[in-house]
Amino acid sequence: MIPDLGRYTLEVSLAYVVSLGLIGVLAFFYWLRGRSVKRQLAEIETGRGKNG
Repeated sequence: MIPDLGRYTLEVSLAYVVSLGLIGVLAFFYWLRGRSVKRQLAEIETGRGKNG
């Protein structure tokens, strides 16, 4: 069910698309950062096992 937005249909639709796109980009960067931190943590843990 799509509401009737009249002459503002394009603007409202673009606002939704841009907002969802930004949320997707942020989620992607947080996912990449999480992988990087997980890799660094694994390196630190294996380094401690050898040294201590």
